Amino acid sequence: MLEDIVASIHQWVSIDVLINLTVASIIGFIASLIAIPWILIRLPSDYFDVRVPRYWMKDRHPILRMIGLVVKNLVGLVFLIAGFLMLFLPGQGLLTMLIGISLLDFPNKRKLEARIIGKSALLNIINAMRHKFNKPPLTLSPHSVKRPSL
Repeated sequence: MLEDIVASIHQWVSIDVLINLTVASIIGFIASLIAIPWILIRLPSDYFDVRVPRYWMKDRHPILRMIGLVVKNLVGLVFLIAGFLMLFLPGQGLLTMLIGISLLDFPNKRKLEARIIGKSALLNIINAMRHKFNKPPLTLSPHSVKRPSL
C-alpha cells in the first residue's frame, strides 16, 4: 500500500524534489519556532490596538521609505504564504500568517489583525509567551477581544 503511494507520487515529483521539500519544511519549522516568538515578544504592547496610530519609517527619506515598504511587503507575502503552507506542514501556521499580515499594507489591515489577535485562545498564548520574557501583555481595543461563547 505504502509502496503504491510512493510510486504514484514519484510519477509526478522526483525523489530529489521530495527530499528538498522535506529539508525546506524542517528548516521552516525550526525557523518559525525561533522567529515567531522573537517577533511577538519584541512588538510594543499596543501594536494591535486599532485606537493607537501606527507609522512606519515616517521620518525617513521618501525613496528610502518606498524601498522599505516594498521590502516589508515582500517579506510579509513570504510569511503569509509560508504560514498558509504551515497549516498543512509542520510549523506555526496561524502565527506565521499573522506576522505576514502585519507586514503587508492593505485597506482595513488593522481591523483584520485585531480580529485575528482578538481570539481569546490566541491572545492568551501570545501573552503567556510575553509574560515569560517579562514583557507586558498585548492590549486591544475592547471590541476586538472575542470571548468563547458558553
